[in-house]
Amino acid sequence: MDREEAFAKVVKIITPHVKNQAALESADDATHILDDLKVNSARLVDVVLAFEDEFDIEIPDEDVDAVNTIGDCVNLVLEKTG
Repeated sequence: MDREEAFAKVVKIITPHVKNQAALESADDATHILDDLKVNSARLVDVVLAFEDEFDIEIPDEDVDAVNTIGDCVNLVLEKTG
């Protein structure tokens, strides 16, 4: 899977939890999930579980703590699936 495909899948998984649609429309690697997209921190658990299911990976808690932006998510997914 290339970076573009991973980015598209990450955005698709995050989309149902986004409260700021305008930020989502212009999202890039630097877009902050909590601050820019206004994803509720409690919803991050759902997002992480969806990543694990979609990409057939396991994401330890310490890795989740380091994920703040869409780019962080994409990098994590590529690292775990690579």
